[in-house]
Amino acid sequence: MRRVAEIWPFRPTIHHSRTLAEALRTETVGGVIMLAATVVALIWANVSTGSYEALRETTFGPASLHLDLNLREWVQNGLLTIFFFVAGIEVKEEFVHGELSNLRKAALPILASIAGMVVPVLVYLAVSWGAPGAGQGWAVPTATDIAFALAVLAVTASAMPPALRAFLLTCAVVDDLGAIAVIAVFFTNHLNLLALAAGIAVVALYGLLQAKRVRGPWIYLPLALAAWYLVEISGVHATVAGVALGLMTRVRNDPGEENSPAELAAHRLRPLSAGFVVPVFAFMSAGVTLAPEALGTMFTDRVVLGVIAGLVVGKFLGVFGGAWLAVRLGLARLSEELHWRDMAAVSTLAGIGFTVSLLIGGLAYGDDPGRVNAVTTGVLAASLISSVLAAILLRLRVRKRAGAQDDDGHRRSIGDPS
Repeated sequence: MRRVAEIWPFRPTIHHSRTLAEALRTETVGGVIMLAATVVALIWANVSTGSYEALRETTFGPASLHLDLNLREWVQNGLLTIFFFVAGIEVKEEFVHGELSNLRKAALPILASIAGMVVPVLVYLAVSWGAPGAGQGWAVPTATDIAFALAVLAVTASAMPPALRAFLLTCAVVDDLGAIAVIAVFFTNHLNLLALAAGIAVVALYGLLQAKRVRGPWIYLPLALAAWYLVEISGVHATVAGVALGLMTRVRNDPGEENSPAELAAHRLRPLSAGFVVPVFAFMSAGVTLAPEALGTMFTDRVVLGVIAGLVVGKFLGVFGGAWLAVRLGLARLSEELHWRDMAAVSTLAGIGFTVSLLIGGLAYGDDPGRVNAVTTGVLAASLISSVLAAILLRLRVRKRAGAQDDDGHRRSIGDPS
């Protein structure tokens, strides 16, 4: 029998696999895949609504374990836990090694992020006040999609100072932590205290084994699955288990240790999260009907208008205003590499809600599919508007900075000390 290699000339080698994995670790590639999945979902939902809905509502899983979930729930509660596990690791990395490890450096993005969660809620409530069901959606515009925002920044403004990316990343990390707290506290309809206590115990055991330097993925994988299952049946959203496990993963290197467990886990799971988990979630969540009457709700439904205003206007005012006020009051300082116009441009990126906003929208209006679709349309519209505005502002800043550097170089070349 002839070998496969003799018949099929291309073989996926370790080099090809590593190249693909490295590409998926970049914000740009992950963002493009997520955008492609969103477009496919929109096309499918508008060409064949019935088949798209039938796919999302396909139910499977053992009912005896309370896991008879439809495909959309499996993605939201199961797959998305991997994304939040990676987010939990990033949060801990920031606290131990990153901007959040230095209170003076961390003050600016932390205060900007807090204001960037509070102000959108106020804007949303001001626009949607009195509309039916408005109170349920207040948390939708609080979130920023870290992957999408960083992807836009990487594509449009890679020449900007690293301090700008650090500010956005830290803001998004704090934002993710706040979003998880909101999900855990406000979107728990029923609570099984025994299951929750058992889940906390499993997470604590995971953390203890990490502290004791116990190694081996086959020890931690069963614990992670057990923690996920117990949190899922407790009534708390299962993604909280992912963040908790990420926070419990050790990020400090021991002497002679090349990579910490957190670095290894993030390195292995980030391609899976960016290349599969988030795109699949986007595909399962973004498929809304774009009929004229559906699009008309963006201009007539005050809940949808509130979501758009909260993300586009509220996020900008919160992040930029919070940063400006923190510096003005002496609570933080702006990096010497940055200008307030840079901060204004990157603050616009915070209006890209997408992943977490779609998740919160589904949790807030899960019993009303029509409202979920309307809110999803609002999130997509706001994310598109924020992406375009931010891309324009960032490109203008890149050109302005390049022009200023050229002028400075010209003056130096002719001996002008000014």
